[in-house]
Amino acid sequence: MKFSRTETVDKSHRLPALRFEEQQLTSFSGLIVFQQLFALLDLREQLRRCFRHLNLSPIFGHARIVLVLIIHFLLGYRQLRELRYYCDDPLVKRVVGLKRLPDVATVSRALAGCDAKSVAALQRLLRELVLQRLVALAPASITLDFDGSVIGTGRAAEGTAVGFNRKKKGQRSYYPLFCTVAQSAQVLDVLHRSGNVHDSNGAQAFIGACIEAVRAALGPVRIEIRMDAAFFSDAIVQMLDTAGVQYTISVPFERLPGLKQQIEQRQRWQRASADCHSFELSWKPKSWQRRYRFLVFRKRVKLQHKEPVQLDLFVPYQYGYEFRAILTNKRLTPAKVLAFHNGRGAQEGIFAELKSDNALAYVPTRTWVGNQIYLLAGLIAHNLARELQMRAQPPARNTTAKRAPLWAFASIATLRHHIIQRAGRLIRPQGHLTLSMSLNDAVKNDLLHFLDALGAAA
Repeated sequence: MKFSRTETVDKSHRLPALRFEEQQLTSFSGLIVFQQLFALLDLREQLRRCFRHLNLSPIFGHARIVLVLIIHFLLGYRQLRELRYYCDDPLVKRVVGLKRLPDVATVSRALAGCDAKSVAALQRLLRELVLQRLVALAPASITLDFDGSVIGTGRAAEGTAVGFNRKKKGQRSYYPLFCTVAQSAQVLDVLHRSGNVHDSNGAQAFIGACIEAVRAALGPVRIEIRMDAAFFSDAIVQMLDTAGVQYTISVPFERLPGLKQQIEQRQRWQRASADCHSFELSWKPKSWQRRYRFLVFRKRVKLQHKEPVQLDLFVPYQYGYEFRAILTNKRLTPAKVLAFHNGRGAQEGIFAELKSDNALAYVPTRTWVGNQIYLLAGLIAHNLARELQMRAQPPARNTTAKRAPLWAFASIATLRHHIIQRAGRLIRPQGHLTLSMSLNDAVKNDLLHFLDALGAAA
């Protein structure tokens, strides 16, 4: 359908006058979808149980403060002081169940007033929300990825320390260890640690606890675990074998002279893929108790030219080999083992989304416990965004060799742009509370789709 120029072009030059007044206007109309999800999960009551042991009776309560933080992340804010920019939003207050939101100082004091028992309870809630989804999904296997991620800060917060930081050397940081579920792209658990510890610090007990939690919820499900070379140790491998878990672990063969020598002397390699060859051996480091299955891969790559670039018309490429080794107890072919292990790169995508869209890289307080609560609130917000999408649509794919997520998830930033950050007005025509929004077919269809899916699950 064609429109004339007069029907399309509008010559506007004058700026409108500004007027600020009390109105029931909201900038986050799409938050109504999460209000329905909170009700389905009974999130308010579950948060209350996390802080019931505290012998305090503040006006707001710690549970509501954490709920405010979860919404803070869902809305896309990062620092605590940014709460001032939506403290008067009527829909936010309605979702939290308050007539007025707490100020920044109140939130900061509430975080400082929590204790280790509060952290443990909130951490348990994080696990339970993910395990409830896995129970409903009932998969044949669960794939857990373990890795750490640096959370740097410019302040001297309790528990921070100077550790390895590739981007900002010398910066104080935390170095939490995360356990993520590949099938749902959610964070199952987290071990909070100072920034000067090795990746494997406390890892064995943490991995064992995650395995026990999954087994307690799902019964005799097959558990698969993927880890990098930092977790290569006899104690962890023996623990996984005893637990009956399938695993792949990157091997730091550059510090294992015996394995390195065998790789260098190897003459016969089998074709694993179009550009990759492999061989298998049963081997153990000298200090280990028994032999294990090691798979060694080499890939032909172009060698990097590190000398000054010459402006020649033609520079011939030189080729060499890139090597990697994997320790595993899976009885798959080398190509399938490599594909499975490479799938752990999806965890880096989760970390990137958490840091860019869920304020994972921000340290808000100077207290150890307060920063733990803030981190857990951000992880719960991430998991809820995934839970909303899983409830609204069926899985997009079956189990793949790389164990890609079963759903084609949109990031929380995409959800904000599409549905959450939408202007609206709360009105009461004939006494009936109504959220009035501008007519946009795409927004209307998405909102109604989510609400209908959540309504059907109620």
